[in-house]
Amino acid sequence: MNRKLGWALAGLCALVMAVVAAIPACAQTSEVKEKPPMYSYIGNWAIPRAQWAEWDKQTAANQKMMEKAIADGTIIAYGADTILIHESDGVTHDNWWSSMSMAGLLSVLDQSYKSGSATAPVLVSATKHWDNLYVSRYYNWHPGSWTGVYTRVASYQLKTDAPNDALDMVSKNLFVPMLEKLLADGAIREYEIDTQAIHTDTPGMFLVVIIAADGAGLDKFNAAVRDNMKSSPLAGPALGSMVDFSVHRDELARTNATYK
Repeated sequence: MNRKLGWALAGLCALVMAVVAAIPACAQTSEVKEKPPMYSYIGNWAIPRAQWAEWDKQTAANQKMMEKAIADGTIIAYGADTILIHESDGVTHDNWWSSMSMAGLLSVLDQSYKSGSATAPVLVSATKHWDNLYVSRYYNWHPGSWTGVYTRVASYQLKTDAPNDALDMVSKNLFVPMLEKLLADGAIREYEIDTQAIHTDTPGMFLVVIIAADGAGLDKFNAAVRDNMKSSPLAGPALGSMVDFSVHRDELARTNATYK
C-alpha cells in the first residue's frame, strides 16, 4: 500500500499501543498467530422471489457432491445463505465452500460445472450473479452441521496510508481475541477474517465473518464489540486511523453449514 511521507516510527508505535489497549488483559495472555491459508469460494445470486423454493431444492441436490468432497478432505466446509436484509439490487442467496488449498477449492468448482448444477434452471433465472474467492489466515470453528444459524459479515476498507501490517495488527490485537472468547462461550460457531485472493474489488478490503449460533449469539457479539470500545477509548481512534469507515457495510444471512 502507499505510504504518506510523514509516517513516523513514533506514530506507528503509538498506533500499535492504542490498538493493543483495546483488548482486556485476559485476552492478551496468549499470542495470536497466523494459520495456514484457508480459501473460500462464494457464488452470489439475485434470485427472483418466485424461484426461492427452487433454490432450496437445488441446494439440497448439491449436498451429495459436497458431502463427498468434505469426507475425502477436498474441502473443510460448505454451506448456503439466504440474505435477510435485502438491498434494492443486491444478492438474495449465495453458496460457498472452503478448502485448505486452492486445488481443493477449484476441484469442487470444476465438479459443479461438469455435473450441470452451475446451469440449473433456478440459477439461470438469476437477474445478477458474481463470484468471489477469499483467503483467510485468521479463523476457527466448532465442527458440526447447523441449520438456520446466522451469518454476520462486516466489510471494511483499509486506508491507502495504513501500514502494510495493519490487518495483522487489528486481527491479532483486536478481532481474534474477542472472537475466540465468543467461540469458547458457544455464542458463535465459526469466524474468519478474509481478504480477496483474486482481487475483483479495491485492494485493502477485508471481511470479518461470524456464524452465530442464534439471535442471542448475535447480541453477545454486538455486546462484545461495544464492551471492547468502552473499556479502551483509544480503540476507536486507532481503528479510524487505519480504516475508512465511510465504505463499511454489513450483511446478515440465514445459514445452513457444515464444518469438518
